[in-house]
Amino acid sequence: MPQTYDQFVDRYGGIYENSTWVAEETYAAAADVWDAGQLANIFASCVDEAAHDRKLTLIRAHPDLAGKAAIAGDLTEESNDEQSSAGIDRCTSEEYAQFQLLNAQYLEKFDFPFVMAVRNSNRGDILRTFAQRLKNGDKTEFATAIAEIHKIARLRLAVMDKP
Repeated sequence: MPQTYDQFVDRYGGIYENSTWVAEETYAAAADVWDAGQLANIFASCVDEAAHDRKLTLIRAHPDLAGKAAIAGDLTEESNDEQSSAGIDRCTSEEYAQFQLLNAQYLEKFDFPFVMAVRNSNRGDILRTFAQRLKNGDKTEFATAIAEIHKIARLRLAVMDKP
């Protein structure tokens, strides 16, 4: 059964963190698509074709890992589930301090938050990846952040209930 615009945006508006524009702009192409892989490809194409500034805004819509939003309980439901699945909500004080230091260094260097698809990862893997990616150049890290955002979207689509 076809979805209305509002149903589609309600269902898929959170796939890309705080960026309902992806669902809004893909409605015409994806309203009758129910396959998660096909939807992921349509959504990714929309993002990939967006202007640089719009992609930067999308990256900046993501919260820091173990950051202020998590502590305040202000994460989206999806981000909260993803960070919890990786054990980020159970950091030791040393791990928490390391996340805070890396978040600050990363933001200072790239002017956007570190983004990683953390579902199916653990704190140690995430911290090692974080430190490694701090060595990247600006263009590489921008592209990596977008690629990770696409992974997050695919994972979010995969865990959604079928209609």
